Amino acid sequence: MTIAQERRQLIGRGLTLSAAAVALLGGREALAANQMANPAKDVEILNVALGLEHEAINAYQLGAGSGLLQKPVLDIAVQFQSHHKAHREALIATIQKLGGKPVAEQSLDAYAKALNAAALKNQADVLALAARLELGATNAYLGVIPALGDRELAKIAARLAADETMHFTVLNNALGRPLPAGALSFGA
Repeated sequence: MTIAQERRQLIGRGLTLSAAAVALLGGREALAANQMANPAKDVEILNVALGLEHEAINAYQLGAGSGLLQKPVLDIAVQFQSHHKAHREALIATIQKLGGKPVAEQSLDAYAKALNAAALKNQADVLALAARLELGATNAYLGVIPALGDRELAKIAARLAADETMHFTVLNNALGRPLPAGALSFGA
């Protein structure tokens, strides 16, 4: 099992962010001050999310550096990577505001091994890997929303999930895959 799979399972087992952590993640410090619950738990969960963002950034780097992506697809991959970098910076800032230490990024080689980058033989392989990671991130971010009682906090978590869902959808379309057949297909 890869580190990313372990992280997704950790989130999937019901670990949720406190309202304070989501408020900080969304830049709402005043709201966070009124919601502080268990910062250590929040740091743990935020570090899981940060680990997934590190993985996504490096996956896009591997894809971009592979020489397998055609120009328009490469441009989109670089754009998506920039979104993940923005997510990473927001997560790092939030972890630090909670008094925690952000999980360190691994080497590109470590991600290449964990993601089995040697098996990537063409553009479709790269896109399929990215789509799988984006779907996992979508579901992880959606997993925190039910625990939030405040609508503004739920909105922040939903915005993160929306970015990941957009990435997944664009990648699936580029692969020629159909849209999900049923409604409510994300976060289940």
